[in-house]
Amino acid sequence: MTNHLAGQTSPYLLQHQHNPVEWYPWGPEALERARREDRPIFLSIGYSACHWCHVMERESFEDQETARFLNAGFVSIKVDREERPDLDEIYMHAVQTMTGHGGWPLSVFLLPDLKPFYGGTYFPPSPRYGMPSFRQVLAAVAEHYRARRGEAAEAAEEMARVLAGLGRVAAGRNGAGGGGEPGPALIEGAARQLEAAYDPVEGGFGGAPKFPHPMDLSLLLRWWRHSGEPGARAMVERTLDKMAAGGIHDQVGGGFHRYSVDGEWLVPHFEKMLYDQALLARTYAEAFQAFGSARHRETCARTLDFVIREMQDEAGGYYSSLDADSEGVEGKFYVWSRDEILAALGPDEGERACAFFGVTTAGNFEGSNILHVADGAGASRPASRDALAAAPGPGESMGDARARLLAARSVRVRPGLDDKMLAAWNGLMIRGMCAGHQATREPRYRDSARRAGEFLWREMWRQERLARSHRRGASRLNGYLEDYAFVADAFVDLYEATFDPAWIERALAVAGVMIDLFSDEASGAFFFTARDHEALIARSLNAADSATPGGNSIAALALLRLGRLADRDDLWKRGARVLSAFSGHMARFPAGAAQMLQALDFMLEPPVEIAVAGAPGAPETEALLRVVGETFLPNRILGLADPGVAAPAPTLPLLRDKRPVAGRPAAFLCENFVCRAPETDPARFREALRRRAESPARR
Repeated sequence: MTNHLAGQTSPYLLQHQHNPVEWYPWGPEALERARREDRPIFLSIGYSACHWCHVMERESFEDQETARFLNAGFVSIKVDREERPDLDEIYMHAVQTMTGHGGWPLSVFLLPDLKPFYGGTYFPPSPRYGMPSFRQVLAAVAEHYRARRGEAAEAAEEMARVLAGLGRVAAGRNGAGGGGEPGPALIEGAARQLEAAYDPVEGGFGGAPKFPHPMDLSLLLRWWRHSGEPGARAMVERTLDKMAAGGIHDQVGGGFHRYSVDGEWLVPHFEKMLYDQALLARTYAEAFQAFGSARHRETCARTLDFVIREMQDEAGGYYSSLDADSEGVEGKFYVWSRDEILAALGPDEGERACAFFGVTTAGNFEGSNILHVADGAGASRPASRDALAAAPGPGESMGDARARLLAARSVRVRPGLDDKMLAAWNGLMIRGMCAGHQATREPRYRDSARRAGEFLWREMWRQERLARSHRRGASRLNGYLEDYAFVADAFVDLYEATFDPAWIERALAVAGVMIDLFSDEASGAFFFTARDHEALIARSLNAADSATPGGNSIAALALLRLGRLADRDDLWKRGARVLSAFSGHMARFPAGAAQMLQALDFMLEPPVEIAVAGAPGAPETEALLRVVGETFLPNRILGLADPGVAAPAPTLPLLRDKRPVAGRPAAFLCENFVCRAPETDPARFREALRRRAESPARR
């Protein structure tokens, strides 16, 4: 049995190609059939690593009776939210408006004109959890459509009016269009909101389920830099330490699971998303720069090593996700029994590992053990635990034990891999790799990022357009705002990691097309979809930062960085217009605009311009670059003037007239392209950079 999903490239759609449900992909064939036969559309949106999507498939979409009901009365469309975030955004907003909540699988019922009239998320096969069964829902919707079409049409029209609001910039506190010119008070307001939601015992914000919130933590780092408030530092450090010690952090293989189902970071929802690795690696790198804490640098490095090992394709791109399930059981790949630990490590090292990772015979998760650092991490860990971690066993260290456990785990049945490569998420991961390279100076992170960047440019940038998705040699779908914004910003990071001016030229090309395709000239913001995109019932102007940064947030930052690095005042002003357009949003929802507020922070403080003049790879040049990488100075741009090149690229005016001093590599600190006397001694340069890294308010 094969339905219309056969031949699709999305792993999520292919998971459903043999369901008895007559699934269609979103497209003209399905939409025309709904109009021709006057059928309601059942739209099911999910993604490959979604646990409850798998559950609903097993319970309902593989059930013959349910399939017969759907096939008789509906046109059923299956959508991968990661490939079609435009559809997901529209119909998720509709369901959240209807029900007060959302999530995946998203289950929406549409009129043939694509307007939604009913929706929900997961529905069980029989009534439970206070919810009707899926078949009861189908019967009620079909009857409503047949017998009370007017009511369905009225509800759909009302929802269409609500969705039309997605295409407008909301009025701010000071009137239409925004909340006035945004200022530093918005950043403090966000910090105060986060402080009110902070869990002082376990770290993080709010209760169970608990999500990592890396963008919020990065914003708090910037607030700490400005204010010097010890409470801001404590929130960041405790949260990062608790996460690194918890079960949400894969103690054996590195990387982070999606979220913790409890409030203590112990029991994760086991899926691993590429964007979580990208954002968390960057935040841990920044925490190392801010506080000099080797444990944060180590967590960053282990996360990036996991991505290179398990989520980077031979062609260079990064895969999307690893499933939570293996062999149909959530978390089976990741949990351990005490006997398995002892068998892998031997009795002496095994006992030590069991003590360190909190492993017991009874277990802490359905009879098995989720490994975690048993009594905290970092500053909260007792000295005896530090000693235990560092002290060698019989020829072993804890790092060696982890490696042996990883080898033992590698023979298990692995979770499913979503091997499609998304432009936006690859851009985020390149940014994470470049941040890790800056903090650690490990070439493998720079090289991984460069391979991914070359992949994007070679395979996904075609005829001045960026593709959204690539899998097994084929790129498909036009990119969305986030694809262009994240890739443009990633290319700026690649320049600052490799100092190849081609990356700036590529970033400028991507940014130029982004401005042309997505601009809303009335507000200064950017639409989610391009001006020649398929016509949908809404075209949104989205300001929100959610699990990933909002497209407008990174677009603003990329344009500001390019404006300063390439001395393009037009790009700087274009980025500033985005922030002005959404000043009202930042004022009303500061804790929900963490990435946009980071872009605002970059705009409000004139970024320091750092030019290092020296031969690439030379030890003395590398010593100066290491000083930059180990300093928390988020509002800066960085360039390298190679004395072996006759003249710098015209796109990099910062590098003009920058030469080594008395034959030694030199570092220049500049603002608005006016530079101080160069430094050739790394120690003096470190002190000068440390003074400059302090916020003007604290100097």
